[in-house]
Amino acid sequence: MEVVPQSSLGIADAGEPHGSFVENALAKARHASRRTQLPALADDSGICVGALGGEPGVHSARFAGEPRSDARNNQKLVEMLADKDNRRAHYYCVIVLMRHAEDPEPIIAEGSWAGEIIAEPRGENGFGYDPHFFIRDLDKTAAELDPGEKNLLSHRGKALRRLLAKLKEGVQR
Repeated sequence: MEVVPQSSLGIADAGEPHGSFVENALAKARHASRRTQLPALADDSGICVGALGGEPGVHSARFAGEPRSDARNNQKLVEMLADKDNRRAHYYCVIVLMRHAEDPEPIIAEGSWAGEIIAEPRGENGFGYDPHFFIRDLDKTAAELDPGEKNLLSHRGKALRRLLAKLKEGVQR
């Protein structure tokens, strides 16, 4: 199996108009599969903060509006949490594999990663909210992890491993 980014096939990104990670990932996979006539793999992910009712959630990439900006998103998040004691958060990812655009049984896998939001950024790795996403057990932010550590712990890494396990399970049936 070869994984090819849809951009290399001239396919524009699908929108993220839905209110859930699952719906957005399904829409992205269906969009890619319809345009390529191939199986498609897509994800949707974001960060959810309990004290903010789950925000930014599905709006994580554009939390501070357009154009998208990690710096502005982080600033808005830190400002909204300034007077909050509970700064717990989790990253969440849904990965969907559709064998064809009308697949009635897409394979869906999820992963999450618990942490908390800190006010001051730390670390140079990663992207998005990583400099503010603190993992207490490691005394590090996601941006302080090397790529291998992050892949083992992250919501995306967990979701991808679960998807691969589901694929292996399906082959063994």
